[in-house]
Amino acid sequence: MLDLLIRDVRLPDGRGPLDVGVVDGRITVMEPSLEADAREVIDGAGRLLSPPFVDPHFHMDATLSLGLPRLNQSGTLLEGIALWGELKPLLTVDAVVERAMRYCDLAVSQGLLSIRTHVDVSTAPLIGVEALLEVRKRVAPYIDLQLVAFPQDGLFRAGEAEANLVAALDMGVDVVGGIPHFERTMADGARSVTRLCEIAAERGLQIDLHCDESDDPMSRHVESFAAEVTRLGLGDRATASHVTAMHSYDNYYASKLIPLIAESGMNVIPNPLINITLQGRSDTYPRRRGLTRVAELRAAGVNVAFGQDCTMDPWYPLGSADMLEVAHMGVHAVPMTSREAMDWAFHSVTLGGAAAMGLPDPTLRVGGPANMVLLQARDPIEAVRLKATRLAVIRDGRVISRTSPRRAELSLEGRPGTLDPADYAPPLNE
Repeated sequence: MLDLLIRDVRLPDGRGPLDVGVVDGRITVMEPSLEADAREVIDGAGRLLSPPFVDPHFHMDATLSLGLPRLNQSGTLLEGIALWGELKPLLTVDAVVERAMRYCDLAVSQGLLSIRTHVDVSTAPLIGVEALLEVRKRVAPYIDLQLVAFPQDGLFRAGEAEANLVAALDMGVDVVGGIPHFERTMADGARSVTRLCEIAAERGLQIDLHCDESDDPMSRHVESFAAEVTRLGLGDRATASHVTAMHSYDNYYASKLIPLIAESGMNVIPNPLINITLQGRSDTYPRRRGLTRVAELRAAGVNVAFGQDCTMDPWYPLGSADMLEVAHMGVHAVPMTSREAMDWAFHSVTLGGAAAMGLPDPTLRVGGPANMVLLQARDPIEAVRLKATRLAVIRDGRVISRTSPRRAELSLEGRPGTLDPADYAPPLNE
């Protein structure tokens, strides 16, 4: 007797139709036309069964705070940072917990079950750290929540930031963070990279730096970061987030830099929704989009994983915890419309994000954990195209969220009926 049986599904690698059986929170069988009884049966109807979505870059201490204490009128990164500075003195542990828990509920409904969130440690008291440690404990049964000690105002620019960062790590924060391009000088930025990498190496921790989130082609801290990662052997425990300045580097320098990043073994996390919104704000025309060189980094063998960054906060007035929306925007903004690249965009918000967070490979397999999302789509590309409805979200073999299929009831003369969003897609001649 199975605990859960999901019939007639297809997997992201193209296998299917298959039936998937679950016992005690683990996948025990994956085969066609399985003859078995189960306590609960879900008809997959030929749809896509995927690992859960992963967001390797977020700011949960600020989420859902839009309008507090005011709105970002210019829409710029710098006004967002200034606005966050106005909001921080008003924060309470209870308020941060309440907003974060609401966001986590939304995340579950979207099949987003692993999140790395940066939490500001620039100034004491460490309200955000205290709040998100509590949130991490509360959501542990259904969300893998990683916390990054993030000195938002600069490790050296904010006088007590290093002491606060160390204190946050001692409290149980998982990852070392930083923002070298926001230090007072380029030299201080490079110095902060070295110090932060040494802290991570000494403690055996992962490190994730906001790196060169700027339109300035001379912001080149990712080069120093790659060198320190190589020197200290941090490898894939290191992540460079944003790296938007690479969009503005000259091609010769980029051709030298990208192999250094690949050599280091670090991950790179672009954030398409936010990068194309916040960058290029000082341009007239042509206006830069600000997204880093995704195709070139991929070609060099770098693990690139898309992140969401923000939802309804001082930097971004939109967002919905939807990693398919992130992948969809990435396809447009890079741009990348080959079938291979669109398929990769889907995997970047599942497998790629998990790798960047240092999580176990979430590929669905016999013996693996029964953490899955049933999508109203037939394959990964269709899922990205339609931002497919999450019909069932499953954690440890238990359905924790359900959403009704999206269908249109048509009342057209001579052609009444029901339309699934995928029904109008033409057959593809591969």
